[in-house]
Amino acid sequence: MFSLLLLNGGIGTRIGADRPKQLLDIKGIPILVYALVAADKVSDISEIILNYPPGWRDEIERIVENYAVKTTVVLVEAGESRSESVEKALAAASNRQVIIHEAARPLVTRADFEELIAAEGQNVAYMLPISFTVAPVDSETRLVTGSLDRSRLRNVQLPQKFDAGALAAGFARAHDQGLTYTEEATMLADAGYEVRFIDGKDTNIKVTTPTDVRLATFLLRESSKRDD
Repeated sequence: MFSLLLLNGGIGTRIGADRPKQLLDIKGIPILVYALVAADKVSDISEIILNYPPGWRDEIERIVENYAVKTTVVLVEAGESRSESVEKALAAASNRQVIIHEAARPLVTRADFEELIAAEGQNVAYMLPISFTVAPVDSETRLVTGSLDRSRLRNVQLPQKFDAGALAAGFARAHDQGLTYTEEATMLADAGYEVRFIDGKDTNIKVTTPTDVRLATFLLRESSKRDD
């Protein structure tokens, strides 16, 4: 069985709203709900460890209750950073296998979670081929310093699944060496663990800006039309 660590602690300053971005409505439904409902349908997920931004616990509890989430939900206050939020959620997990996802990625589906769970390997991430050219640069001199082979690069997405022990060891190494990561697949790869990837989707966007809200609204409407 898996514990889902659902990151939900951001305050969404780039959205410019009066509430955390994951509480904004898309199609009349809070962004958070889409990932919650998708995970709630997955039989291999026995619990959801859900972050909440400081001061917003009551609102998050109300949402979980209003949408009748059947899977056990454990609320954990978010940390001051993304990695701290993951570590706090990991400490509350009761399973030895965990999945990490972000509430700000509302286009995740039940099938996405199930494909990830079924994928070979204990440590697996969704990743997407990069369709544009990227280059290494020196940000101080503003000089381009070389080139990168696009075929060897991937856009790292969520959800990701991990062995809980390996994940804890990866965080311990990062703390010991003063390293900071923005997600956990590369953290474990740097720590020497085998991390596999499976192909992601270009619709699996993270809602960060007002433009992302409009795009997610369009994509979710199109998804609803296909389901009808």
